[in-house]
Amino acid sequence: MSRKVIIAGNWKMNKTAAEGKALVEALKGLVADVPADKADIVVCPPFTTIAAVGEAIKGSNIKLGAQNIHWAANGAFTGEISADMLKELGVEYVIIGHSERRQYFGETDETVNKRVKAALAAGFTPIVCVGEMLEDRESGKTEKVLFTQLEGGLAGLSKEEMAKVVIAYEPVWAIGTGKTATPEVAEETHNFIRMTLNDMFGREIGEGVRIQYGGSMKAENAKELVAQRNIDGGLIGGAALVAESFSKLIHNALLG
Repeated sequence: MSRKVIIAGNWKMNKTAAEGKALVEALKGLVADVPADKADIVVCPPFTTIAAVGEAIKGSNIKLGAQNIHWAANGAFTGEISADMLKELGVEYVIIGHSERRQYFGETDETVNKRVKAALAAGFTPIVCVGEMLEDRESGKTEKVLFTQLEGGLAGLSKEEMAKVVIAYEPVWAIGTGKTATPEVAEETHNFIRMTLNDMFGREIGEGVRIQYGGSMKAENAKELVAQRNIDGGLIGGAALVAESFSKLIHNALLG
């Protein structure tokens, strides 16, 4: 089954509104040659930068994402952002359950699940993150950890809803460390995720779900990673913060 490549830049807590606008103004011209039917290009700025970036990318082939969403429509949830707030800004994609949200802010499979359902109900495409810590991999628990996260985070979703979800595999030990799983190791883990999705939602749905790699993908390794059967793009951190490196990564990935 042919799946469209999806490259999403997670800016994390970087870029003011002015800096974000300048970044995407530069990026637009560099990726203008990427056909919409070949790849989805997404940028996910901090909340305070979304409005400026959204205005700047209008008419381009770059899509707008957010880094989180709350499950409630409104209420006493200091520091959180609702679906309606994001929708008003033109957001289409939402990252949910990033390893940093799990590690530093108490995100659980249960809260991931609630956020995923809220995102789907609002018409967003959730990018649901799963991944193991270094000690999990070294002790042979990678598959157990991923299964638990997929089972909990995707609980109660219909097949139709699952077809709208993107999964991002983050080997936590490879994020921001410069370490990268070899393409073969990454593919082995992506294949396990896909087989789990096939078991949960049926082969027709599981084979159609796009699974991104989120472990220090760079321009230098993008082609080899995306060439793997079950790697459908990347969730990009540092390399997405510079227009030239992000553009080069995108172009190299499409050669995979």
